[in-house]
Amino acid sequence: MFEDEAGFTMTPPTARTWSRRGHTPVITVRGRSRRRLSIAALACYKAGERSRLIYRPRPDTRRDGRKSFAWTDYRDLLQAAHQQLGGPLVVVWDNLNTHLTSGMRAFIAEQDWLTVFQLPAYAPDLNPVEGIWSALRGGRLANTAFTDPAHLIRTVRRGLREIQYRSDIIDGCLTGTRLRPATIPP
Repeated sequence: MFEDEAGFTMTPPTARTWSRRGHTPVITVRGRSRRRLSIAALACYKAGERSRLIYRPRPDTRRDGRKSFAWTDYRDLLQAAHQQLGGPLVVVWDNLNTHLTSGMRAFIAEQDWLTVFQLPAYAPDLNPVEGIWSALRGGRLANTAFTDPAHLIRTVRRGLREIQYRSDIIDGCLTGTRLRPATIPP
């Protein structure tokens, strides 16, 4: 199982545009928004079963002012995945400071159903969830100017739901890392 977090803003990623030859294309975006949606996702692989994607969105409208996930949010995501998948978890994740907090380390140490491996520093090419974010940005989110935060959230959730039902996309993201389920730590 691989984990990663991504942030999406109201400013649209541009996939393609065009203009007449000799004219620079200009993309008009209505205002500049600091609204943000953070998402943590787990790409789940188990031999003999279809790949799965488990995710949790977190809008930036938290009372504590925090714009990204706290270690407790990751803890809750791992507990939900454990309940949903019904077995022990082996998680491979990056060196995000939230993953390395003392609270998270203590939580991991207390769980007999959870084993965690850290990816090397600066190795996003080894994390298949990076491919999920790329597929999302290049698909449903491409060339979309969001009208309000609710529109952003709806569009991201719809895109992730489409990916959830397409295990071939999730498998392709694993293949893109050149890892195979057999090479994932036991």
